[in-house]
Amino acid sequence: MDIKVTKAAKTGTRPKDEDLGFGTAFTDHMLVMDYSVDKGWHDLRIEPYADFSMSPAAMVLHYGQAIFEGLKAYKTPDNKIQLFRARDNFKRMNRSAKGLCIPELDIDLVMDGLKQLVKLEEKWIPETLGTSLYIRPTIIATDPFLGVRSSFTFKFYIILCSVGAYYAEGFNPVKIWVSKDHVRAVRGGVGEFKTAGNYAASLNAGELAKKQGYAQVMWLDALEMKYIEEVGAMNIFFIINGELVTPDLSGSILPGITRYSVITLAQKWGMTVSERKISIDEILSASEDGSLTEVFGSGTAAVISPVGEIRYGDRAINIGDGTPGKISMKFYDALTAIQYGKEKDTENWVEVIE
Repeated sequence: MDIKVTKAAKTGTRPKDEDLGFGTAFTDHMLVMDYSVDKGWHDLRIEPYADFSMSPAAMVLHYGQAIFEGLKAYKTPDNKIQLFRARDNFKRMNRSAKGLCIPELDIDLVMDGLKQLVKLEEKWIPETLGTSLYIRPTIIATDPFLGVRSSFTFKFYIILCSVGAYYAEGFNPVKIWVSKDHVRAVRGGVGEFKTAGNYAASLNAGELAKKQGYAQVMWLDALEMKYIEEVGAMNIFFIINGELVTPDLSGSILPGITRYSVITLAQKWGMTVSERKISIDEILSASEDGSLTEVFGSGTAAVISPVGEIRYGDRAINIGDGTPGKISMKFYDALTAIQYGKEKDTENWVEVIE
């Protein structure tokens, strides 16, 4: 499929690296493709960033049939552009597509389109450590139909955004709040897919957490409200007696790309890694006896985010001394060194855009 390119008549200016926040500095162009039953995916194109026009009856607006991904492009010291595990993101997107009755993508095709888009928007890629070009692929249902079924038409698009740190705290430890009254997802549902409704379900508890001074919510399982699942924008890891422990993928947890990367590096370094059920009571006990030494989250947006406090009900536990732990820092340094091209990629995670 040929990719038609229509360039914007007027282009914007990227904010200075030190002024970058997260999710507001959009680039000049986007990648778009349409789907219909008779044509399949067709008309892949790069066009100026602009609003979409759709029917008020578009099914995505009523039934939430939407999936998305998040990945990043980086500038290396020798001025190359590289993507980190982009194909894995599109594989996960196809997995989400199956779960939400959305037609799958040709990964080679969308990778080609993504590379052309990022190359066109090269000036929007910041170069300071901790900054990057955030990439948001999305598919939405577009049928104008008020009935509960899968849509017959869809729109796929990718928008780009120059970003700084995801959390205002930067790499300093964040505080997370454990919800006792809300759940994010249940096994057998869509919790393991990156779909819009999962995030809508998290907003109420997220607002309650922020009002109490916490950056994110840590979710417990929906059946027993006992076992830790994930944090709002990241998977979660604990260092207990020197062992790296993370909740197993039970069907209600998003299988994070950065999560896989952390586990791979840990095993390569000879660490003991355990993917298993872990209860909030175990974490509280481990904090009491001193065996819990570090907690951190992993995700595309923040890469690695150390956790300095966990609150559960009227009880708050502090982890470490208020600075990032040594193991958290080791993962952050290792991952960012690969992403920014400062260390050799021995895992074949990086794709250079020529």
